[in-house]
Amino acid sequence: MRARKTTLAALAVVAGLTLTACQNDGDDAAQTDPSSAASASASGGGSGSSGPGSSGPASGGSDKGGSDSGKDTAAGAGADQSGKTANCRTSGLKITAIDNFIDGDPQGTVAVEMKNTSGQDCVVAGFAGVDLKTDAGTISAERKGAPADPYVLKNGKTIAFGINYPLNETGGSGVRVTGLVVTPPNETKPVILAWPGKPSLPVTDGSGSPVTVGPIGSAGQGG
Repeated sequence: MRARKTTLAALAVVAGLTLTACQNDGDDAAQTDPSSAASASASGGGSGSSGPGSSGPASGGSDKGGSDSGKDTAAGAGADQSGKTANCRTSGLKITAIDNFIDGDPQGTVAVEMKNTSGQDCVVAGFAGVDLKTDAGTISAERKGAPADPYVLKNGKTIAFGINYPLNETGGSGVRVTGLVVTPPNETKPVILAWPGKPSLPVTDGSGSPVTVGPIGSAGQGG
């Protein structure tokens, strides 16, 4: 009998250990079950989530109430990378030329107007490049006068400069002008315009340019 009781007790111990091992295996399986982890991630909206119902900021975003939202860190309109107003460009200017000669003047005058059509303010200063196309070749205008300080040309506003040339009073055909080429200051792209002044210049001995150009603003500025 004693031997039987000992055997039954041993079986009871083995059964208890087997039951405990099965329970532990079940707990471990629950902890490592991938479907359980995926369910937690979907319901909890993990870190950086920007989905509906999420109260946290989106990944890489700010949690300061959106104070940086939509902030433009680039240079402002009409400004270069340093924040200064950019120079006027040929593409943003409407350039026209008109005859500005007044009877009795010793020289002919053409006024060139530059209207800012770029949609933003720009800076213009110094001298424009001026060339007259003629049947005898190109005549480059000489600069005359002191340039003014840089001028902020507001969008939609106009500024002008003058071109002076000698009148052909010799009675001959002279040098016929066929076109006007204007290059804004600090630019390399020119515009070609019809010449609005007198049709010809007197023939010179070539000792100097008979045509002069004044600084920007020398012919006044309009609205």
